[in-house]
Amino acid sequence: MMKTEPARAAPALPTDLQSPRAKLVYLYLTTNGDATVSEMGDSLGMKKLSLYSILKTLRQEGMVDCEGDTYALN
Repeated sequence: MMKTEPARAAPALPTDLQSPRAKLVYLYLTTNGDATVSEMGDSLGMKKLSLYSILKTLRQEGMVDCEGDTYALN
């Protein structure tokens, strides 16, 4: 008989996140911990300029923090 793993719940998204790309960045940080803009850009296929704009908004909302060039969820 095979052992089944309990289903993992999907990470909860803040209800005030409206932008699909902001949700994508938030989920990326949820699953990967911290990351640089370059790492996110490579993994998500997004331009750095777009990521900086999204991360700025997430920081203003208090959802993300930055230390050096690394971003992480609060």
